[in-house]
Amino acid sequence: MTRYKRILLKLSGEMLAGSQKFGITPEACLSTAQAIKALSTAGIQVAVVIGGGNIFRGISLATVGMERTPADQMGMLATLINGIALQESLKAIGCPTKIMSALECPRIVEPYKWSTALEYLNNETTLIFVGGTGNPYFTTDTAAAMRASEIGADALLKATKVDGIYNKDPLKYHDAVKYPTITYSQMLAEKLEVMDATAVALCRSSAIPILVFNMATLKDGQILTLLGQQNFGTLVTPG
Repeated sequence: MTRYKRILLKLSGEMLAGSQKFGITPEACLSTAQAIKALSTAGIQVAVVIGGGNIFRGISLATVGMERTPADQMGMLATLINGIALQESLKAIGCPTKIMSALECPRIVEPYKWSTALEYLNNETTLIFVGGTGNPYFTTDTAAAMRASEIGADALLKATKVDGIYNKDPLKYHDAVKYPTITYSQMLAEKLEVMDATAVALCRSSAIPILVFNMATLKDGQILTLLGQQNFGTLVTPG
């Protein structure tokens, strides 16, 4: 059984794209929602931060001439679209869910408020945080670390394309070595780009463990079983 009672789950927008390169597929939304519901049904309070890369990557346009602030704002709006899609899939399978946004869009989603977020979690409502931090120049990784700190999460779980943290990109280098555990300081010193440095530093300051794992375990429904195993993913701790 997992040792976590409250988690912040950081998902990339690509989770909702399925086999497509871009966009949202109902099948991918449903499989992600089912994995989240399994965690919630097991008694874990779940909050989710989702990216928007399947729809728009602000940083990519910023590199070809668009000003960084409007590019990032477009990226933040993409996370709202993903949040709504995920919420609808969760509602369809009977999982109580609320969206809270760092960007005020009250006719569509509820503005983020710390005390209300805690109330929802304590009432076993799954939360989806969208809109990033509400500010340009900050990634959704940083938004995840910030929300995890605010809600007092036992851990930040980050789903990636690989099964943990390696000394170099295992998708490019066959001799890459996986770390079963690693410290925040080592992760920052080695400039391992699984999560941006601001997010790692914030988790270190708040003493929130980071668990990096393969997003495929969410898609195939193994996440709850694997979460209680010692060798699952890579765990980032103070050491």
